[in-house]
Amino acid sequence: MHAAGALAARILDDVAALVVPGTTTEALDTFIEDEVNKAGAKSATIGYKGYKHASCISVNHVVCHGIPGPKTLKDGDILNIDVTVIVDGWFGDTSRMYVAGKLPRKAERLIQITHDALFKGIEAVKPGNTFGDIGHAIQAYVEAHRMSVVRDFCGHGLGRVFHAPPNVLHYGRPTSGAVLEEGMFFTIEPMVNLGRPETKVLADDWTAVTRDKSLSAQFEHSVGVTADGMEIFTLSPSGKFHPTF
Repeated sequence: MHAAGALAARILDDVAALVVPGTTTEALDTFIEDEVNKAGAKSATIGYKGYKHASCISVNHVVCHGIPGPKTLKDGDILNIDVTVIVDGWFGDTSRMYVAGKLPRKAERLIQITHDALFKGIEAVKPGNTFGDIGHAIQAYVEAHRMSVVRDFCGHGLGRVFHAPPNVLHYGRPTSGAVLEEGMFFTIEPMVNLGRPETKVLADDWTAVTRDKSLSAQFEHSVGVTADGMEIFTLSPSGKFHPTF
């Protein structure tokens, strides 16, 4: 899990320099696929349910599962890049936000709240707490800032498989849900909208967008429950997890 998480995070560090106005999401994905191959790893997404790319790239009002293509990034576009790699049979899954050019003020606030909400959720990870505690920490923080948590998608267990129980909801009631135990591995990956939480999936059966066309942001880490807390497997080696840090 350390090796897989570190590789996924390093690739997301390295792609940052390429996120500029005028480039395409297809070009970003090609770079990511090449980096996975150079590392002797495998992409978990290529071939997954027919998916053909090494990343999901979700721009502006795309919530998640955006398909890389010829779309050209414009100044002020925000995007989430999500990468999952397989190293020696273990999965490393992480995503973070980027900006092409100058970051608009309202997008900056959305990105900051989403980033901080992820870490509010991570802070709730320790043995004896519940998955409801994680979701509640995220939901309470986001809604206090008058934004909304997407409910149609969630985090998931992982390890030697890509997606496994339990579903890790980003909303919930304290003390509800399964109890966290040492040795559990899962992702926390809140999606936060500036507008309402509802989403819809486009005709390609992958791309999810906000119904009201409001901006959306997401950050994701893979974490493990330890004897007295948690460990993050997908920390940025260069401290680039937040686009303005």
